[in-house]
Amino acid sequence: MAADFVSGELIVQYEPDIEESFLNLSRSQNAQVLGKFQPIGGDSRSVARIRLPESRDLGGAIATFQNLSGVISAEYNWKVSKSQVANDTYYLDGSHWGAYSSDVPNNVGGLGTTNEFGSAAEQAWDLGRTGSSDVVVGIIDEGIDISHEDLRQNIWTNPNEVPNDGIDNDRNGYIDDVNGWDFFNRDNSVYDAVDGDDHGTHVAGTIGAVGGNGVGVAGINWNVKILPAKFLGSSGGNISDAILAIDYMTNLKVNHGVNIVALNNSWGGGGYSPALHAAIILAANAGILFVAAAGNSYVDNDVYLTYPASYSTLEPADGQPASSYESVISVAALTSSGSMAGYSNWGFNSVDITAPGTAIMSTLPGNTYGMYSGTSMATPHVTGAIALYESILPTDSPAAVREAILGSATPTPSALGKVASGGRLNILDSLNYMSLPALSIGNASLVEGATGQSSTMNFSVVLSAPVTETFSIQYATSDRSATAGADYLAASGVLTFNPGETSKTFSVSVLGDAAVEGVETFLVALSNLSSRAVRIGTGVALGSIVDDDQTGLVISDNVTMENAGFARFTVSLLNPTNTSVSVRFATANGTAKAGKNTDYNSTSGTLTFAPGETVKTITVALNNDKLAEPNETYFVNLSNATGTTIQDAQATGVIQDDDSTTTKELSVFAFSPDLLTASDWLSLTTEYSKRRGRR
Repeated sequence: MAADFVSGELIVQYEPDIEESFLNLSRSQNAQVLGKFQPIGGDSRSVARIRLPESRDLGGAIATFQNLSGVISAEYNWKVSKSQVANDTYYLDGSHWGAYSSDVPNNVGGLGTTNEFGSAAEQAWDLGRTGSSDVVVGIIDEGIDISHEDLRQNIWTNPNEVPNDGIDNDRNGYIDDVNGWDFFNRDNSVYDAVDGDDHGTHVAGTIGAVGGNGVGVAGINWNVKILPAKFLGSSGGNISDAILAIDYMTNLKVNHGVNIVALNNSWGGGGYSPALHAAIILAANAGILFVAAAGNSYVDNDVYLTYPASYSTLEPADGQPASSYESVISVAALTSSGSMAGYSNWGFNSVDITAPGTAIMSTLPGNTYGMYSGTSMATPHVTGAIALYESILPTDSPAAVREAILGSATPTPSALGKVASGGRLNILDSLNYMSLPALSIGNASLVEGATGQSSTMNFSVVLSAPVTETFSIQYATSDRSATAGADYLAASGVLTFNPGETSKTFSVSVLGDAAVEGVETFLVALSNLSSRAVRIGTGVALGSIVDDDQTGLVISDNVTMENAGFARFTVSLLNPTNTSVSVRFATANGTAKAGKNTDYNSTSGTLTFAPGETVKTITVALNNDKLAEPNETYFVNLSNATGTTIQDAQATGVIQDDDSTTTKELSVFAFSPDLLTASDWLSLTTEYSKRRGRR
């Protein structure tokens, strides 16, 4: 698939303290800054959208901006498009199978409402679980027909905004955002008939069309609040608007108390965007799950990354650390017969679950309805399931909600080996999932020991309550900052719990060495639980290898003739490390004075030692003069070390004088000034002026 981006535009992330330098560089490139903002929760960076002249090579411009100190990333403004498959006529049979179930244990609905590959939403409805208006779902898509007969009751209204007064009452940066915002047209109209907006309206119906009203379709949630953030038009959209839409949602939750639990993202396109990735992480930090369509290109996402579904909040973005949990859920499409849809992307490591996606009946603009197909249609089933779960268990963490959705997936032959959960969405089981006994693994740590020594780190896996059946669980290690084979020995295996047993242990061998490394970590993950009577609670543990080797920074003294032009000081790391080390340095006066026409030029900065490096050099420029004088001293001081300690913080620099004392020069003090010629006087006064810093 060819990359497609907005002509002439870039997205640049940069540290806020280089604002002036960034603007100067933009001007030098004849670039127009179209907009900039600081993401909510991301105080350490600014994001700008810029437009360059049509003739400018964007690849070269990216390199130019990335070379500016303080720029975190510069990238194309990728275009994206809807993940929709054409409406084939044979799908138009009026069924609503995505909400159906196997009718086990309860026979729900009339004839023709049974399909074991549906989401089992009807089983939840049968138990009175139909959602809550306290739960808000953000839909980042096309616009939504908010006046639709089956949607208007469930459209979010901003309680802090006065409609149509032309004032940004809630001070969130958007005037009159009563029902959301249109980032495509830059206004508060979240529905535009001229743009179509059928895709977004269809997605909204699956999540939250009003149920039980005798009209149209029933969403997964009969009661919910839908918050539109339109960034797609009839021809698609771009990444910069998607970033703004996500940040809009994060802002509403963090600063305005809107209970947004998930964002539905039935769209895809473009390459990797550090700025978009960072926005998703910041939303995760605010407790918002990110549900994304796996894509409709029938490819393996493990091989061909498909964004935004291929983002992970467990991985850092440029300038933004990773979140503490995975917030992304990537959704593939299932047919009504239980097969993986012929258009759906998959990925055992990168796609999480399947859900109904083919011939899905939902709302369309103008109080109409229709069937669409695609992973775009599968995605809102999962988003709707999250909202329904939150309406019942609102205090559960987003990580726990994600675990319940994926952990309760019904094993499905077409999904085995294709998606991480190996199954399809089961809404009823997800609501009951957290009541099952939980299997959890605890973190462990160990001091590494001497070179050649192998130590044992023990991990415990505990079941919260006994069960009456035998089951098994697999475990396996994976690298983080520690490396298998060098720092520890990779381990994997199967733990079997017999009836009544509640704990098991296994060990991982840790390898000692002499390298200075700090604390290194690896992960142990539980997977492939054999029983549906048990759930995985805490499924990943951190193994911490505590370093017992020491290092430190020292700086050498220096003696140099003043006519040498410069002096070099050596800063040494006593032992190599496998992480970066940095230290600040600065000169200070002794008997020697810093200045342009004095003894030396002051200097300061930061030294950074790459992993394995042990030596760096500081250069101080010396100023040669013709004045006979004693040897003079100055200092180079080290401070603010990261990654190590400073054992010797100061070096002394000695400037050896190379000028001889003449009789005439001494005579100015010891003899009559009449003995000096005019030329002698000029030479002496010039030299003294230099010594006093005058020209």
